[in-house]
Amino acid sequence: MVRTSRAGATRELILTAAERLFAENGVFAVSNRQVSEAAEQGNNTAVGYHFGTKADLVRAIARKHSAQIEEIRQRMVAGLGDAPDLRAWLACLIRPTTEHLAELGSPTWFARFHAQTMTEPSLREIMVEECLSSPSLVRISAGIRQCLPGLPDEVRAERRDMARLLMVHMVAERERALAESAPTPRSTWQDTADGLVDALVGLWLAPITSH
Repeated sequence: MVRTSRAGATRELILTAAERLFAENGVFAVSNRQVSEAAEQGNNTAVGYHFGTKADLVRAIARKHSAQIEEIRQRMVAGLGDAPDLRAWLACLIRPTTEHLAELGSPTWFARFHAQTMTEPSLREIMVEECLSSPSLVRISAGIRQCLPGLPDEVRAERRDMARLLMVHMVAERERALAESAPTPRSTWQDTADGLVDALVGLWLAPITSH
């Protein structure tokens, strides 16, 4: 039991160190040796021993957060009324992440870690699999689609990409500003979610230029 407890503590130290370094520097700019040193592990093979490949380590970090975010999201979806509108569905999309970050306190690194991994094709697949394909997100996606029945498929795909970029990088930018004690447009994570919901409602309902 002591050995198991020690191994669990070591894994947690490695996860925290890796998340911070990946968030600040990019995943492929950070070596396992640097992660081990930041986690105060004398053995430079500790990362490989506990997690295997770098992709496995990225997956473990994503999974650590996605389970907690999914729990919040399921609660929010369950609380929707009989006929939720677009704003309600978008709130269920955005607020679980901002609520999770608020609960973690400051500093946090997950938003920047998420942004870093989403720019790397080989890692983006992991993040999509671990964070973006949950049952609640599938339901939210269907709800948004039902609220926009007349939107052409190509416009829907384009705006979905725009929405993803806005959500990932605006949250990461606020996290970065908080870590650097820089001013932020919104004073709280809850207010940040309000602004993102407003922006995404406008994005999805924007008029379409015809040619």
